[in-house]
Amino acid sequence: MDALEQDPAQLDVSLADLRAVNRWLGGTRTVMRHLRPMVRRLGRPSVRILDVATGSADIPLAVSAWARRAGIAAQIVATDNHPTTLRLAAEAVAHDPSIRVEPADALHLPYADDAFDFALCSTALHHFDEREDAVRVLRELDRVAAHGVIVNDLARSRPAYLGARLLALTFWRTHPVTRHDGPLSVLRALTPGEMRALARDAGLAAARVHAHFPFRLALVIDRTRTGR
Repeated sequence: MDALEQDPAQLDVSLADLRAVNRWLGGTRTVMRHLRPMVRRLGRPSVRILDVATGSADIPLAVSAWARRAGIAAQIVATDNHPTTLRLAAEAVAHDPSIRVEPADALHLPYADDAFDFALCSTALHHFDEREDAVRVLRELDRVAAHGVIVNDLARSRPAYLGARLLALTFWRTHPVTRHDGPLSVLRALTPGEMRALARDAGLAAARVHAHFPFRLALVIDRTRTGR
């Protein structure tokens, strides 16, 4: 999915598979479980949210829909550094004026310190092969978010890998990108201990790592309780 030369039609299919994974296997639910109480504790009529490595912007759309129901004005910036993914994300959110799509490199976010209330990053941390890059991403998310960070990703385990292999042989069998990337993503994913170690290396003393069913991890920094 990360390759710049990726066929747009195949990338669109793969992003649809990722949306399904987020919806049915806990990605969206994990983000909302942590974000909702933080937004409520903040107690403001409007919030600024950054979503890094947004994919097809399904997480921002879910956040926006919840905020409208809750009577909160959400201003969401959805970013990615893949041009085709950005185009597909822009098409997906064209009907929602609360979401703006912009290009951004997760390693060097083009935003000021505390530019947003909350920063999100979903199912992307494991794509950074170099440990130093993953640490840099965490630092950047923390830098631009005044009140909280949620990093939602896969949890590496044998059952998770077997599940991904089963999907590759069944639902994803005609989707070459997802068939390849799904099991590989689980192999590259983190354990709770590894995610805590990345947070320590990034200097994020306030970070807490939570495991969620079935195969999800969430690194959460919540300053709505303690402040920066």
